[in-house]
Amino acid sequence: MKLKLVVSIGAALVIPALLGACSKPAPTAFHPDASIQEVMAHIVDPAADAIWGAVRSETTAQGLKEYQPNSEAEWLEVRHHAVALAEAANLLLVEGRPISHTNQLEDAHVPGILTAEQVKSKIAEDPAKFAAAARQLQLATQEATAAIDAKAGPRLMAAGEKIDAACEHCHRTYWYPNTEQPKWPAPIKTAAKP
Repeated sequence: MKLKLVVSIGAALVIPALLGACSKPAPTAFHPDASIQEVMAHIVDPAADAIWGAVRSETTAQGLKEYQPNSEAEWLEVRHHAVALAEAANLLLVEGRPISHTNQLEDAHVPGILTAEQVKSKIAEDPAKFAAAARQLQLATQEATAAIDAKAGPRLMAAGEKIDAACEHCHRTYWYPNTEQPKWPAPIKTAAKP
């Protein structure tokens, strides 16, 4: 009788634990809808443009005019774009996201642009390198967010330059590594004054 009771108590303790382990939800699988090209066009580009345009200088007939957000609402608007850009870096890494749904890149007519299949192959060759490039975009954007929170226009401009560098590095690696870079003329040498 004691043995039966011990087994019954043991089963009463083990079975709920096993059922609890079985009932834990499985990790959610991602099902990407937008292509990398669409994430770039609809999230990354507009968000980066908003950050870059938030702090700027313009030369007018009246002289140099400086712009930066002034109100809480204006700073908050730029922050929305920074949050979207930082999270877009994660979206670019979702496994199974196509480069393009049509297998055609919108700027395919530009000499040196890779095909969608070539971009996919370059990413597949070294996914960790692609993830590191996306992380650099995210880190630069986090600096922008910190500058926004501090309402520090010059810091936001510096972070914007880092965002630009992260974007350019990734594009030159995966999107247009073969494009010819502009050749700037050599600086004009002036004669030394006697």
